[in-house]
Amino acid sequence: MKTLATLSAFVGKTFALWVIGFAVLGYLLPDLFKQIVPYIVTLLGIIMFGMGLTLSVDDFREVGKRPFDVGIGVVSQFLVMPLLAVLLTRIIPMSPEVAAGVILVGCCPGGTSSNVMTYLSKGDVALSVACTSVTTLAAPIVTPFLVWLFASQYLPVDAWAMFISIVKVVLVPLALGFALQKLLPGVVKAAVPALPLVSVIGIVLIVSAVVAASKGAIAQSGLLIFAVVVLHNGLGYLLGFFAARASGLSLAKRKAIAIEVGMQNSGLGAALATTYFSPAAAVPSAIFSVWHNISGALLANFFSSRTEERAGETATAN
Repeated sequence: MKTLATLSAFVGKTFALWVIGFAVLGYLLPDLFKQIVPYIVTLLGIIMFGMGLTLSVDDFREVGKRPFDVGIGVVSQFLVMPLLAVLLTRIIPMSPEVAAGVILVGCCPGGTSSNVMTYLSKGDVALSVACTSVTTLAAPIVTPFLVWLFASQYLPVDAWAMFISIVKVVLVPLALGFALQKLLPGVVKAAVPALPLVSVIGIVLIVSAVVAASKGAIAQSGLLIFAVVVLHNGLGYLLGFFAARASGLSLAKRKAIAIEVGMQNSGLGAALATTYFSPAAAVPSAIFSVWHNISGALLANFFSSRTEERAGETATAN
């Protein structure tokens, strides 16, 4: 088990490299990785089950202790990223499928990778986990509504079916994982070190399957989609940070909310896009999954050297 935990920790730290590698393999060997497409929803369910195993009552108590802080993070998540997505689809020419996909990933809840990046940035990890938990639990209602509101001009949106899907692949696995943690705490505690490995395998397989299924769309407009994703992600970090700053939050909390807003549950986006739109609509989510882990690590590295004292000194100097 120790060897597995070590391997899991290594794979978790090199997550971005694995995602990039499998994305390339999906592009080069589409016939092989297309076979995974029918299992995308199942893979996402496994990932969310793993997240359920790590949730604790303390994560939800945090919401009660700091409703204002968590509220800023949650509102920013579901306001900033969807509106940025709509803006980008209006000013950058793209196909209806890609536009719907950009909006879909923008309407998804925060990604679990944000908690790791917040830790590396020396930010408020408890706040990050609380925001991720709340946005994930709210996703079955908020995500379909926002997608229907903003993306139905591009493609037909079945908000009710999307709601049912998110309940099945997000809430049910989360609840099962949380329940198992209470029923068999010893077993779960022993298994937790291996969870990063399971999550990485799930995400890289989802990304490779989406890339394989939409090779043509990537070949035609991959650079454009990449540029849109980079802008979406980067502006999300920036606006999340300034929303927290405008709310009077400390630097550690600003770091957490910036990362929380900028990093999406792109696995959910890919699963929903593949199910309800088309493989081409899932490309923004796949590219987002690759890019936000790279940008998140870079931002965490930058943030880690920033402290309240240094930030104050910089502000005074200016």
